[in-house]
Amino acid sequence: MKIINGEGMVLGRLGSFVAKELLKGEEIAIINSEKVIITGNKEYIKTNFEIKRSRFGSSQKGPKHPAVSEKMVKRVVRGMLPDHRVGRGSEAIKRLKCYNKIPKEFEGKEIIELNKEKKIKYSKLKELAK
Repeated sequence: MKIINGEGMVLGRLGSFVAKELLKGEEIAIINSEKVIITGNKEYIKTNFEIKRSRFGSSQKGPKHPAVSEKMVKRVVRGMLPDHRVGRGSEAIKRLKCYNKIPKEFEGKEIIELNKEKKIKYSKLKELAK
């Protein structure tokens, strides 16, 4: 099992790396998913997210976007996999676990830290999940 620290990682780059590893058959756990960042204008990101969150009708049908940061990360990775309902995509998404903090079972184990980028404009998932 690979344990990846999401602190300071750009959401899209993290998602593409994780999707490739899941399709290879690896089991992956992402920790500190509330500290993953989304680059871009904060106001645009927030309004775009709020529009997506309120887009379903009165019968609760349609795409539902999560408001919890670990589920946001999982949804991004799911979007980068082939059809997540059947076949390889379904098997791959079952091998992914996302956590907001470091669980006790992962303390003391090797944690992978990917390249972190420092951008001027970014938002953390924790801010969107409020």
